[in-house]
Amino acid sequence: MLLNPVDEPFCARVRQVLPDVLRPVEPRYLDEPRGRFSGHAGAVALPRSVEEVSTLVRMAAEARVPVLPYGGGTGLVGGQVMPEGPAPLVISLDRMAAIRAVYTDENVLIAEAGAILSDVQGVAEDAQRLFPLALASQGSCRIGGNLATNAGGVNVLRYGNARDLCLGLEAVLPNGEIWHGLSRLRKDNSGYDLRNLLIGAEGTLGIITAAALKLFPQPAGIGTAMLQVASPAAAIDLLALVRDRVGDCVTSFELIHQQGLDFLAEVLPDVRQSFQTAPLWSVLLELGLPEGLSPSDVIAELFQNAEAKGLVSDGVIAQNKEQQDQLWSVREHIPEANRLIGSVSSHDISVPISEIPAFIQQGAKVIAALGDFRINCFGHLGDGNLHYNVFPPEGRSKAEFDENRGDVKRAVHDLVHRFNGSVSAEHGVGRLKTGDLQRYGDPVKLQAMRAIKAALDPMGIMNPGAVLSE
Repeated sequence: MLLNPVDEPFCARVRQVLPDVLRPVEPRYLDEPRGRFSGHAGAVALPRSVEEVSTLVRMAAEARVPVLPYGGGTGLVGGQVMPEGPAPLVISLDRMAAIRAVYTDENVLIAEAGAILSDVQGVAEDAQRLFPLALASQGSCRIGGNLATNAGGVNVLRYGNARDLCLGLEAVLPNGEIWHGLSRLRKDNSGYDLRNLLIGAEGTLGIITAAALKLFPQPAGIGTAMLQVASPAAAIDLLALVRDRVGDCVTSFELIHQQGLDFLAEVLPDVRQSFQTAPLWSVLLELGLPEGLSPSDVIAELFQNAEAKGLVSDGVIAQNKEQQDQLWSVREHIPEANRLIGSVSSHDISVPISEIPAFIQQGAKVIAALGDFRINCFGHLGDGNLHYNVFPPEGRSKAEFDENRGDVKRAVHDLVHRFNGSVSAEHGVGRLKTGDLQRYGDPVKLQAMRAIKAALDPMGIMNPGAVLSE
């Protein structure tokens, strides 16, 4: 169905109903972090309430104007910008950032969609609770976008994705109706799960305006260590050993390759590294322990057992918060180092955990067949999510290999598919991976997704071009 661009008559009608909502189209609403997409927009609206969002969406539906929901703008797959088609109405949730309530006894927090993730974490901490979603962009990303993309992060191993941290939603559907689903219930089997349908839909089925989020007790003690492992297979065995000892107290288990550490030394030399000589493979381990257990003692015991089995050969165990931050600084700066080096093609993938060693081995052969590229393979080993990034040879720039990007991406994604993995582990589909979803997705699932889209958004006004190809 043909859509209409935002024009001055439409803006005039909006101003008449909502005088203080429209804003100039600033550059930040048209760009995304990787610079792969540049969008356009007819107007930007900053509503202050779910009712104002409802009014805007209803007016857009009546005028057949495309709507582009906008959170923090930190997404990496182009879901927050619209490069093609009629100029959309960008609806930003910047002014809907309130924490509506904290129910300490229930371990629940109600946040509006525009609340910044780090602010939500801070409110939870003030209530002596933990909101465990943790991302590199947590100082600027917003809860609505986190849920719309089903964000992952470093704590998925213990607490799950954003989907697993949400009990209920308030949202505006494509016809402008408000769904009052802001439930705090942990058990509710009353029909279809609209909450989980909207989570991960990337704004294609509606706009999330508020969420009921799960909180957790804060761990009594946190143990952090950087451990040198013999191989990815040894890292998986180490994870099993740790879980046998401490169960679900494993919060994070990050695999790091030497290439990432070499990039850090090259472009971010001020980041203090854990080892004098970068190991080929290492693991960043973090535990959240109950009272009565000494984190450093538990990790030291784990190290001894792992060393006896030939899984680890060296390690650094943090003795205080400053040392913990130093260890995490290494992991958190790897993406920035990657950006400064400049990748030919970056991939957010997942494969079954037991298949990771074979995938890494085969991946090196596949990439070597395409050219003398460097690979930085790192990420959330505990949940099978790898960031598999391919870089130009030393001394050469990514611009020299623009024509190779498609071949590299295709080779990596084909391999992921052969290993029964996913080409979109935690960043979503956006506009970057619509073709990949069509190529690798189950046809029955895709048919069902299109049917759902047609039922909820028959005019196709919500984030057109994202997730499902036109």
